[in-house]
Amino acid sequence: MPRKPKRPCSFPGCPKLTDGRFCEEHAKEEAKRYEKYDRDPAVRRRYGRAWKRIRDSYVEAHPLCEKCLESGLLVPTEEVHHKVPLAEGGTHNRANLISLCKSCHARIHAERGDRWNNTR
Repeated sequence: MPRKPKRPCSFPGCPKLTDGRFCEEHAKEEAKRYEKYDRDPAVRRRYGRAWKRIRDSYVEAHPLCEKCLESGLLVPTEEVHHKVPLAEGGTHNRANLISLCKSCHARIHAERGDRWNNTR
């Protein structure tokens, strides 16, 4: 199957071609802009430096996706997910965490209906 053609970076005036929305250089700038202006400040408080330490230690203890491991697949961990979301009273306690690959993490959020501003 042929690959999708590359398209120009969405950053104004950038002529570089990319597979995604932005080229590598502007993807970093866009991520910084999003964190600073568009992301809810409450989220920043919940996911600060302490969360990164907790996440890294959890990934070190659980290097494989726990959902895929149940199916007999060995897929490296890419995300650490809260079983009970922080917004619903969950905590960073290890009993409330699960290590997942990106596809399992996306599937869980799609099933919950809490992505893309959908209601449950």
